[in-house]
Amino acid sequence: MASDVDKPHIPVLLNPLLRECAPITGRWLDGTFGAGGYTKGLIAEGADHVTGVDRDPLAHQMAEAWINEPPYAGKIDLVLGTFSRLDEYASDLDGVVLDLGVSSMQLDQAERGFSFMKDGPLDMRMSQDGMSAADFINTADEAEIADVLFHYGEERQSRKIARAIVKDRVEKAPFTTTLQLAGLVERLLPRKKPGQSHPATRTFQAIRIAVNDEFGELIKGLEAAERALRPGGQLAVVSFHSLEDRVVKRFFQERASTGGGGSRYAPEQEVKTPGFEQLSKAIGPDEDELEANPRARSARLRVGRRTTAEALPVDRAAMRLPKPVLRRE
Repeated sequence: MASDVDKPHIPVLLNPLLRECAPITGRWLDGTFGAGGYTKGLIAEGADHVTGVDRDPLAHQMAEAWINEPPYAGKIDLVLGTFSRLDEYASDLDGVVLDLGVSSMQLDQAERGFSFMKDGPLDMRMSQDGMSAADFINTADEAEIADVLFHYGEERQSRKIARAIVKDRVEKAPFTTTLQLAGLVERLLPRKKPGQSHPATRTFQAIRIAVNDEFGELIKGLEAAERALRPGGQLAVVSFHSLEDRVVKRFFQERASTGGGGSRYAPEQEVKTPGFEQLSKAIGPDEDELEANPRARSARLRVGRRTTAEALPVDRAAMRLPKPVLRRE
């Protein structure tokens, strides 16, 4: 029987992405390489070369089985790193693809600790180093846990959950497994109704975002993509929850405005040439994709085309990033 790692991993919104970015030519960068689905699609549609970036060592190990075989041999370079530094790995690109959030490859492995449906160590680290979810849950104070759950997961019961976490870790035992944490949330929140998400969905999302500094990485990645793209190059971003999509939407809105990289909060600022042309509004999955891949239900694709304007730092205030930023050692 095939293991979860061996199961095919379906890239979300691949066909709409290829359609919006057509014709696919030249040099691209896949900033969230994963199982290589977007990279394979780009090469099949005409990309000459793809730089694949992923901070998960497992993605690199899995790719060894196929990247040196036809039709991919000589067309893919892999970099172990984060997409927030993508302009250090390639430049003058025709396109950049970013698929945000956790991959199905990571969700399917219980030992990675991303899923509340399978028992495993409470980890959630994409890079497999640094502070784990268990480290955070067992050491952060109640207020910080509540803030993370509320701001990164939009969990309305954040204070109730945080209070119970702190109480349980002291009176019972430290949190070490995914089902231990998921079980606590299930005890506190009403049982889910048919069609609703699992009660622990928002809690796990929030902790994963905090542990991996996903919003910090996203802003830096958008800035890096702007620097790395040639004029006419395209940036395609696939997000999986509303918090991410809002940031990507605001980025393209700010960059498409005559304020360039400036902020709407500084009206006297010098007018600049827009850094991106927005190519489409948010695109979601169609019925066929939802039937083939239910995980695509919340996915949204946004695409922009780079102009000749100078790349500028992102105005963090204009992005209205969720707070707080996790306090780190």
